[in-house]
Amino acid sequence: MSTSRNTSYDYLIKLLLIGDSGVGKSCLLLRFADNSFTPTFIATIGIDFKIRTIELDGKRIKLQIWDTAGQDRFRTITTAYYRGAMGILLVFDLSDPVSFRNVNTWMHTIEQHACGSVNRILIGNKCDIPADSRKVSTEEAEALAKEYGIRYFETSAKEDINVTEAFRTLASDIKTRLIDNNPSSAAGGADDRAGAGKSGNTVDLHGDTSDDAPTPKNSKCC
Repeated sequence: MSTSRNTSYDYLIKLLLIGDSGVGKSCLLLRFADNSFTPTFIATIGIDFKIRTIELDGKRIKLQIWDTAGQDRFRTITTAYYRGAMGILLVFDLSDPVSFRNVNTWMHTIEQHACGSVNRILIGNKCDIPADSRKVSTEEAEALAKEYGIRYFETSAKEDINVTEAFRTLASDIKTRLIDNNPSSAAGGADDRAGAGKSGNTVDLHGDTSDDAPTPKNSKCC
């Protein structure tokens, strides 16, 4: 598997992590991008991002993953990044039923601000917790995911359970949608820093490899 910070890649895919504050979005990103974990909770201020390059079907895929703040006061800032996202990971905490109930609100936000064709997955995080601390059953979460027609994963950033699988599955689904099923989209050549290509999809072929945070722009719907 490829490591992060490599400058050579075939395609750029932009992902977004959303969900209530404290559900473990930053921990999931830290585990996936850096293979590390911190038990100390520090709320994300606004938005942060990391880069990791993986290999899928013989192609090097650069994942630019945005971690959004879950607090309401940052909502205006973070929704600006929905439009450029090709995939969204919606995270809730298996020990927090409120975060699960709020999945519907987050899905509504996706419908309002993201491209209609954006790939989405639902993640129930902290699956390593004791059974008596768990407040959301697998059956409940799977039923909700089925209602929205999306995949569901149970993860643990702490114990590194299903984290890589969730990110890679989403990236693979996006690759299938934008590249395998629509080869012409790859010919457009998107700007790595803009969040959208000529067709509205960020499918960057050997473009700008800068890891600096891009500025969100209004773009066509993907």
